[in-house]
Amino acid sequence: MRAIQVTEHGGPEVLVPTDLPDPRIGPDQLLVDTDAIGINYIDVYRRIGRYPGPLPIIPGSEGSGVVAEVGANVTEFAVGQRVAWADAPGSYAERVAVDAAVAVAVPDAVPSPVAASALLQGMTAHYLIESAYRPEPGETILVHAGAGGVGLLLTQLAAAREVRVVTTVSTDEKETLSRAAGAAEVLRYGDDLAERVRELTDGVGVAAVYDGVGQATFEASLAALRVRGTLALFGASSGPVPPFDLQRLNGLGSLFVTRPTLGHYTRDRAELLGRAEAILNSVAEGALHVRIGASYPLAEAARAHRDLEARATTGALVLIPETART
Repeated sequence: MRAIQVTEHGGPEVLVPTDLPDPRIGPDQLLVDTDAIGINYIDVYRRIGRYPGPLPIIPGSEGSGVVAEVGANVTEFAVGQRVAWADAPGSYAERVAVDAAVAVAVPDAVPSPVAASALLQGMTAHYLIESAYRPEPGETILVHAGAGGVGLLLTQLAAAREVRVVTTVSTDEKETLSRAAGAAEVLRYGDDLAERVRELTDGVGVAAVYDGVGQATFEASLAALRVRGTLALFGASSGPVPPFDLQRLNGLGSLFVTRPTLGHYTRDRAELLGRAEAILNSVAEGALHVRIGASYPLAEAARAHRDLEARATTGALVLIPETART
């Protein structure tokens, strides 16, 4: 099979198309022919070594495809069935070994590229708005990177429950996308960001900030919160946040700061299915729109990473294996 392999940590150039043996599955796994592969910032972290591990690796953890082989202990899935996943290492490949425990059936109405990119970002948006901090109708929240994959989904979910959403974006094109998703106010990044947010909230501040940017926005996120507000720091696309004195949370208004991760909000099969089905069913029914900002041939994974790191993209990004195109 064709796959993307990383033999040393570094820039996008270390993502090398390679011919490798097909994976062998265990009794609790599925062998899946991939139709589409999701691209996420965690793939960048693993490529550069921020999340260290033994090399070589095939990056990627998210995708969709058709079951080609079923392990001896698997009863929930069958050969020929469409599935998607958000936690299968080695997903930048034409064939992936997927633990049946993390696979989800895909509704017929959901196209493969959408299924491949809806789970990780969609379930992230779901746990942020449902569990990390659940805003009430009429409350105001701030969502950074409002035209990104998570930002667009999070905005839609919040707006659907009549929450006022303020977002940050970097361009006019991204502002248009963010407003179409339901953002009431769209701001540009800048030193006066927190001041502008407070002007929009009559000086009070927002109930919560959902921040996947990290270092570049952290201070503004804290300053934009109301008393007893919550900062959910779920990513660090601009770099990690430096060490932080917790005593500052007192003076800023008895704030709450959490650094959540999807794995802790999908701790068992029931919770995983609940979040995954909520997202995929909403997509199938037309209530939630997943924007595919760009798709790339699997062999051009390096170009996809360059675009992602340059913040030149909107919505979700996917890789398409050559086998899925023929």
